Amino acid sequence: MAAPPVPPPDLHPGLEELSVARAGLNRAIGLAFAFSVAVNLLMLTPPLYMLQVYDRVLVSHSAETLLSLTLIAAFLMLALGLLDHARARILARVGARFQAGLDARVMRAALHRLALAPADPAALAAQRDLDALARLWASPLLPALFDAPWTPVFAMLVVLFHPWLGALALGGGMVLVALAWASQRLGEGRGHTATLAAMTADRLSESLRAGGEPLPGTGFSRWAASRERALLAGIEASDAAGRFAVAGRTFRLFLQSAMLGLAAWLVLRQELSPGAMIATSILVGRALQPVEQALAHWPMASAALRARRRLAGLLSAVPPPPPRLPLPQPRALLTVAGLSILPPGGATPILRGVSFTLAPGQALGVIGASGAGKSALARVLAGLWPVAAGEVRLDGATLAQYGPDRLGQLIGCLPQRVVLFDGTVAENIARLDPNPAADKVIAAATGAGAHRLILSLAEGYDTRLSPSGSPLSGGQLQRLALARALYDDPVLLILDEPNANLDRDGTDALNRAVGAAKARGGAVLVMAHRPAALQECDLLMVLQDGRMAAFGPRDEVLRQTVRNATAIARPGAAA
Repeated sequence: MAAPPVPPPDLHPGLEELSVARAGLNRAIGLAFAFSVAVNLLMLTPPLYMLQVYDRVLVSHSAETLLSLTLIAAFLMLALGLLDHARARILARVGARFQAGLDARVMRAALHRLALAPADPAALAAQRDLDALARLWASPLLPALFDAPWTPVFAMLVVLFHPWLGALALGGGMVLVALAWASQRLGEGRGHTATLAAMTADRLSESLRAGGEPLPGTGFSRWAASRERALLAGIEASDAAGRFAVAGRTFRLFLQSAMLGLAAWLVLRQELSPGAMIATSILVGRALQPVEQALAHWPMASAALRARRRLAGLLSAVPPPPPRLPLPQPRALLTVAGLSILPPGGATPILRGVSFTLAPGQALGVIGASGAGKSALARVLAGLWPVAAGEVRLDGATLAQYGPDRLGQLIGCLPQRVVLFDGTVAENIARLDPNPAADKVIAAATGAGAHRLILSLAEGYDTRLSPSGSPLSGGQLQRLALARALYDDPVLLILDEPNANLDRDGTDALNRAVGAAKARGGAVLVMAHRPAALQECDLLMVLQDGRMAAFGPRDEVLRQTVRNATAIARPGAAA
């Protein structure tokens, strides 16, 4: 089935899923907001202290009054600091819990989407987008937004001192809000362009690193040009955001000075007291502080909003799997009926009408020209690609009924392109199982004929590997991948070109592994070009022109369709 398009941002249910994840944290968010109320009330301490000092202490010359006011102010400012710190800690933990609650869901959705559309930008940026949303909770922007409702309260207090001061404060606040709006409107497009350019450069960098040992100069000029475009786009976005941030900060400083000047003029006219003049300056600074902080951190907010839209689109394109009743251990009975396969994003089927049954203890070889659909069939049977038409059942149940985690335990897969994890040899064989059983790891390696090969490495099973595969050769990589496929005795074993890089000893080990899997009642599929991989196959399927051209007992199909049937059927034939 073709890869489904990501729905428009305003329509997909992924937004609801993100909202539900945040709703579970509403109590903590409510507590942080309550602390914000207390913080903003305590913010009245400095202007009230100044007002009392100028209008009462300096007039009465009372040291006792000054000491009492100072002690009270010190206690209130200590409480302010503690509550502000507690609020920041709560919001940081809200972000961490939000991320922890969605980490697995987002990773599964991204992997599923990348299997269908390897270049999907939403899937490629999924983890970074989730990180951006989590960082937003820990940023100064959220406290500023919590403080924003108090801006008109402080402005009204200024109005109580004098209407002209209130008018100037409100007018200045409107200018700062206009700057914030313009920053968001004009900077969002540049920020989106910069993000896409950076993702393109990162994707090219990953592809070069995944190549292991590229030839000198391969792809570097293109990578450098991509990095340059990303840097230029980032600079443009930074310049656009910086202009508004500097404009907002400069205007706020000017506004505070203008407020102080106007207040001083009112004092000279005896319409305002000196204490009120100082208190007004502090109140205006506090009223405009959330606006300035929001303006300064708006690029982060804009990036988080874009990340939220991309994540919502990804989660909508890949709905969460429904809860499944755990099924018992199935028999290795694979039934395929009327199977048709579409490439991701394609409209023309790769295969049509494939039907067969593979019983426990049987091995099926699949042959055909390059592009005949062997690897596509392997991906569908492994549950990586969806079924366009027909059905695939394991012991009577569709693959979806087992769920992705259970399916990963039941099916061992050796893909055509081997990719290693960043970890030890043992961790790679155990598929990054957090608690791998040593006996199962060694049994899988022994079954793949890789045990002695692993012991010959400097650190044995504890040798660190990277995605590039170093220090292993191509044949060693394939043996290690075979051990990973054999780990924990899967019911169904799918091997795609398993002997492409193997020598005679490796091919013999491969055939012994297939025979052992059959002997314990498993089912095996071998997609192959080289005949030596078919020695243990009981059945043979020939794919041609998008259809199953032949299927039946191996020797019978070989006699009918393949010229080198004798070489394939003869045990010990050359690889």
